[in-house]
Amino acid sequence: MTHSADHQSTTEQMTGPGSDLEFRPPTMEDGAAMWRIARDSGTLDLNTSYAYLVLSRDFADSSRLVLHDGEPVGFALGYLRPTAPDRLFLWQIAVDESQRGRRLAARLLDSLLEGLPQVTTLETTITEDNAASQRLFASFAERHGAEHRIEPLLTEAHFPDPGHGAELLHVISGLHAGS
Repeated sequence: MTHSADHQSTTEQMTGPGSDLEFRPPTMEDGAAMWRIARDSGTLDLNTSYAYLVLSRDFADSSRLVLHDGEPVGFALGYLRPTAPDRLFLWQIAVDESQRGRRLAARLLDSLLEGLPQVTTLETTITEDNAASQRLFASFAERHGAEHRIEPLLTEAHFPDPGHGAELLHVISGLHAGS
């Protein structure tokens, strides 16, 4: 397994059911697979492949990749807010269609939180029509006994590309290390 030298490995091998899974920070070499997973999701805004390559390098410690039998099958890409380092903004989360139904998105979030004990608040944006993501984050908040509020952030008018729906800010606060 290859890791870039600018971040520590926090590989978490699963045992028991689902032990064919590995959760770890991504490397730049994983960026292409993350781009493909995002492309194939059918719901995410697809960024340039360059973005996934560079962001997996620069934000590896605040992101997670899940591998099934050594192959990337999901990711959570986030960053610590520069003005509030106890807040994690989750930019994208995606799971390959072949792995859906295994709770991998929830497990990616849990793995990420375990690796960032300083995080007390998780933020993400979700469009109103993305019911699956809304359920994921509501369930995450409930599982961690955290407060979950939703507020406006980006309206349709903010986006230069026509047809992009408003993005509502989901704020999950009151998270505790190891929760």
